[in-house]
Amino acid sequence: MSPNANDTRRPSSRVGSGVALALSSSVAFGLSGPLAKGLIDAGWTAGAAVTARLLLAATVMAVPAALSLRGRWGVLRSNLKVIAAFGTAAVAGCQFAYFNAVSHMEVGVALLIEFTAPVAVIGWLWFRHGQRPGRMTLLGAVVAAAGLVLVLNLVAGADVDFVGVLWALGAMAGAAVYWVIAADEDNGLPPIALAAGGLLWGGMLLLGAGLVGIVPFEAPRAGVSFVGATVPWWVPIVALGVVTAALAYVLGIAASRRLGSRLASFVGLAEVVSALLFAWLLLGEAPTLVQLAGGTLILLGVVLVKIGEPSAAAPTAAPIEVG
Repeated sequence: MSPNANDTRRPSSRVGSGVALALSSSVAFGLSGPLAKGLIDAGWTAGAAVTARLLLAATVMAVPAALSLRGRWGVLRSNLKVIAAFGTAAVAGCQFAYFNAVSHMEVGVALLIEFTAPVAVIGWLWFRHGQRPGRMTLLGAVVAAAGLVLVLNLVAGADVDFVGVLWALGAMAGAAVYWVIAADEDNGLPPIALAAGGLLWGGMLLLGAGLVGIVPFEAPRAGVSFVGATVPWWVPIVALGVVTAALAYVLGIAASRRLGSRLASFVGLAEVVSALLFAWLLLGEAPTLVQLAGGTLILLGVVLVKIGEPSAAAPTAAPIEVG
């Protein structure tokens, strides 16, 4: 990854649009948990739901991704390794590791470990590009971490399993890879092409794992219940594929290229807050005052990280093409 996406001060319009895209992506990602929980309660296995989500998203994005390349198939061929890495680590690997983590430990603890990914991003930029974080960035990381603890309601105590921790750390590594690869605009891949390729690769990997029995696959065609309504099984599947995968990944990649991997990864913490809100609306799981206070701390942490971003000359990169 080129450092120019992270060590320069970007024009305010680019930062503003990047934050808007990152928040929109976080909201879209946050919807996935409540939708998936509804499917799982109806008898779907996590592996089946995730695989359907990824492959549907890849199908929906295939034509727009091809059009975004404008005939530059050489760009696609030269970045097959990037797409494979993104699909393996950031898509299939991250989700597979997370679902294994929650099978050994509480969901809140697993999420907390996974969402320490911004700290891993800071460490990578420091190790790989010599971008030592400033005091304000580190303070923002601490404040955001404290907010996560409150949002995930971990203050009441939770059981921790060693194997589960290892899986959750794997999910954290996959999330960090997502932010690092997504922020690299030097490879010439349009965001939608990178997202479509990664989702297809990741979906095929999980499908293969299901076919050989590594990931259990159960997908009953029963109605799925949410607060106040029961919908056909395909409704949450379509929403998972189109909104929480296709739209979410494209917006997230475009945001990362405007903000850089460090700031984008911290703005992405808003996914936890949006997941709580959607759980309230769809599943009737109302957030507590402590969780709302945690969400406020997360936002404060993001602001502090933005203030702590390094300053330098503005980059000369061309505008990002979302579609």
